[in-house]
Amino acid sequence: MGKKRKQPEKEVSVKKEETAPERPKRTLLGWKDKDADVEEKQQNGDSPFFRNKEKLLVTCSRRISYRFRHLMLNMVSLLPHCKKDSKIEAKESKGSTLNELVELKSCSSCLFFECRKGKDLYLWVAKSPNGPSVKFLVDVVHTMEELKLTGNHLKGSRPLITFSSNFEKDAHWRMLKELLIQTFGTPKDHRKAKPYHDHVFVFSLLDDHIWFRNYQISVPHNETDKVDRGGLDKMTLVEVGPRFCLNPIKIFAGSFGGPTLYDNPFYVSPNERRAADKRKKAGKYAHKVEAKTRRKAHEQDNPLQPDEYADMWKGE
Repeated sequence: MGKKRKQPEKEVSVKKEETAPERPKRTLLGWKDKDADVEEKQQNGDSPFFRNKEKLLVTCSRRISYRFRHLMLNMVSLLPHCKKDSKIEAKESKGSTLNELVELKSCSSCLFFECRKGKDLYLWVAKSPNGPSVKFLVDVVHTMEELKLTGNHLKGSRPLITFSSNFEKDAHWRMLKELLIQTFGTPKDHRKAKPYHDHVFVFSLLDDHIWFRNYQISVPHNETDKVDRGGLDKMTLVEVGPRFCLNPIKIFAGSFGGPTLYDNPFYVSPNERRAADKRKKAGKYAHKVEAKTRRKAHEQDNPLQPDEYADMWKGE
């Protein structure tokens, strides 16, 4: 039996594995295809682009009156970047409670309406968790439902924020201006904000008080009266509301407390005002009592002389 011939070995060509390119990651804002250095910078917070992610928590204390509650709801309707929470007990530990709530709600600022004795309203404006914060006394409150003004603007639109020029005269007013800008300013790309500017928040400084007004920017929409870009002469302002006045009490370095940066020397508490009114009324009553006493003493010192004609007609 013959032997099998050896067959020549065939050269087997090994193909190199071709790896497919890595698919970019998909995010809520689109496909993410960037360099690793840029991604690391963004994760570390070193990105050259700034994105405003301001979120505001709005809440109030328990036993708040209906008038102040309506004011709070008006502010909630004007600020699309805010989140509303349930009422909080106004105790000494409210600062830590509010800071925890702000952190749980993923917010960076807080508006806290604190009602005392059912008739005094205090407003806390704070940046959490590192501060600063300021405590205001709110006076001259007029809500939208009470005023019934003719102004009307789009709900959720971004406001223009204007300040009077005298905010630049002192350091504490400049700090309050920056705090109000960051708190009341709606971020550009917020999901609930509409990309329009059709109303303006006006903060005016007068007699060491901050007066708040909200105006609609009214523009004619007729084809013949169409306003050109930059044409402000045909635009008018129509007030919408609400109205209120802020009297600053103290500015703190921390959130809802901490070292005092500014203390208003002209501030008079509502309790002191009411006590002065009571003393004034009590003084008025004391003057009446003193006048009666003087009258009785005068009558005793100067008695009436008997009248010679008093008994003339008694016999008839």
